Amino acid sequence: MKRLAWAACGLVAAGALLLIGLNAADRAFPPPLDAARIVSPEVLDRDGRLLRAFPTLEGYMRLKTKAEEIDPQLTRMLVAYEDQRFYTHHGIDLQALARAAGQLVTQGHIVSGASTLSMQLARLIEPRTERSLPAKLRQILRALQIERRLSKAEILDLYLTRAPYGGNLEGVRAASLAYFGKEPRRLTTAEAALLVALPQLPERRRPDRHPQAAEAARARVLARLAVSRLIGQGEAARAELEPVPRERRELPAHAPHVAEAARRKGPLPDRTMTTLDRDKQSALEAVAEAAAARLDPQVTIAMILADAETGAILSEVGSADFTDRRRRGFVDMVRVPRSPGSTLKPFIYGLAFEQGLIAQDTIIEDRPADFFGYRPRNFDMSYQGDVTIRQALQLSLNVPAVRLLDAVGPTRLIVRFRRAGVEVALPPGAPPGLAIGLGGLGISLRDLVQLYAALARRGAPVTLGNGVDRPPRLDDGEALIEPGAAWQVTDILSGVQPPQGSARRLLAYKTGTSYGYRDAWSIGFDGRFVLGVWVGRADNGAVPAISGYATAAPILFEAFARSGLANIPLPRAPSGARRLGPQDLPATLRRFSADQPGLSASARRPADPAPRIVYPPEGARVELSPENDGEGLTLKLQGGRAPFRWLANGRPLPEPSLRRTSQWQPDGLGFSTLTVIDAAGRAASVRVFLQKEMSTNSP
Repeated sequence: MKRLAWAACGLVAAGALLLIGLNAADRAFPPPLDAARIVSPEVLDRDGRLLRAFPTLEGYMRLKTKAEEIDPQLTRMLVAYEDQRFYTHHGIDLQALARAAGQLVTQGHIVSGASTLSMQLARLIEPRTERSLPAKLRQILRALQIERRLSKAEILDLYLTRAPYGGNLEGVRAASLAYFGKEPRRLTTAEAALLVALPQLPERRRPDRHPQAAEAARARVLARLAVSRLIGQGEAARAELEPVPRERRELPAHAPHVAEAARRKGPLPDRTMTTLDRDKQSALEAVAEAAAARLDPQVTIAMILADAETGAILSEVGSADFTDRRRRGFVDMVRVPRSPGSTLKPFIYGLAFEQGLIAQDTIIEDRPADFFGYRPRNFDMSYQGDVTIRQALQLSLNVPAVRLLDAVGPTRLIVRFRRAGVEVALPPGAPPGLAIGLGGLGISLRDLVQLYAALARRGAPVTLGNGVDRPPRLDDGEALIEPGAAWQVTDILSGVQPPQGSARRLLAYKTGTSYGYRDAWSIGFDGRFVLGVWVGRADNGAVPAISGYATAAPILFEAFARSGLANIPLPRAPSGARRLGPQDLPATLRRFSADQPGLSASARRPADPAPRIVYPPEGARVELSPENDGEGLTLKLQGGRAPFRWLANGRPLPEPSLRRTSQWQPDGLGFSTLTVIDAAGRAASVRVFLQKEMSTNSP
């Protein structure tokens, strides 16, 4: 008895040591599940639909798949065909192993396999290079390890993500998109059966290359007794008659510039949500591609569609074709600062309405004018004479816009843009001048659409965002322009006629063409949505045939029509805002004059000459001696109206000066730009070179 007891104890001890050893080995050599979970980064639209996916480092399109996101019939057919006891075994189906072993002994060859889904997953995450008994044993051990670590639902999800479908396709979602052109949420019986059949021999059964083999493999799935019981013999027979797909579609590849912007931020998560709407994105991309095909091969198109009510960008087209090298399609023209032409004029008029300088039927002159050496001319080189403010803006006349900008002040316009979160690009070292009203600055399409979104919101600023590089945000700060002024401008723009051949749509819109025919713009909005279109060359080359009205505006109207958006009525006039007829205007608003009462003194046309820097003169080489280190360099000017603000290399000196002589302490040698601005907003600049004083002592 003692011997039996000792033997039993020895067996228990041996068993315990074996278990300890197995547990230690299990911990020391775990399955590579973290690597197995690596999937293709996806960029999704606002509803979770795929916009674009990037391949894994190995080059696979492996889209993350969960059983709850696919047709339940597919998972039921998969389990019925591959592993009927999946939910009851622990990685190994002993009944299937016994059956397969018996068939091998009696038949002399393998009749049916015994691999469970867990064993197949083990093979997928650690591909074997040979078919041998040791390889099969390693697969079994890995299956047991996987079952210890993952739930059945997690095992099924990982298999659905990693199953191979030919080429670089992995996972049910990638296969469904490539072969059926749809997400696998709703599949026909034939489609589900094909997705079950392909992973066993994915290259030999690819329907785009071997349709007969794919059809035969699908038929074997449908003929399996467990499957036919699940779906019914009649349904299985009908599914066999359905043709298999014979081509591989491209996976969705929308919004490439947005997706690239997300990737540049750093490693992408499995799924990145955006505010874009895939249907609208696809529609606008198609509009841009078709419109570009009608233009010069080097011309490209950019568009942004945004919801002014929320700030969400619904569509963002950076170029007509991301892969077109002639058009430099890889350049995201949504974000590149370009000359806006006349598209900033509505904001000039808005400031003039806000300050009570004009009404819609105020008369303003459109005649040749000289603004201290700046002589704006109209686009068609002709002049209309006396016109109303409404006509001047609708016809986009240049001289009236500059007259109003001269009255309200270019600096005030730039400050208002900053209120709306928009920074424009001005010439280096130069203050804002009257030329900015006609496009003499740089602004991106996105920032321009953001300004118009504020206009659509009665002047309330909003930050547009796509959820990738910045989120949309409603701003609580000061208004871009007051609601009444915003309505006046909107009312005028809503009366601009649609371009020839375009369907009428209730929009307020403005066009613009930059100097030298390099940029064509059209920005429009209804009661909620704002859309901006830019046309030009990414290399800033001239395109003589383009213009805002003839080229960009038709694209604007077509894009609105193809977007599927309902035409939201424009906002009603706020309290106190209305359009006065000519007979109702007070005397001060019947004709605009820079000297009319109501204008501030600094806004009136000064009689004295513009400021001019007389020392140091332009291009001078100024020697700095050690003796004047404490005093600095003397600056002198003539003309202008005090007070004067000096800027050195774009940085203002501490205090404005009432005198025409000032002192400046340079902070280094080399080239410097000096600028002075007088009380009327007029400016002068010189560029000089500072150097150390040369020694006069001879050796």
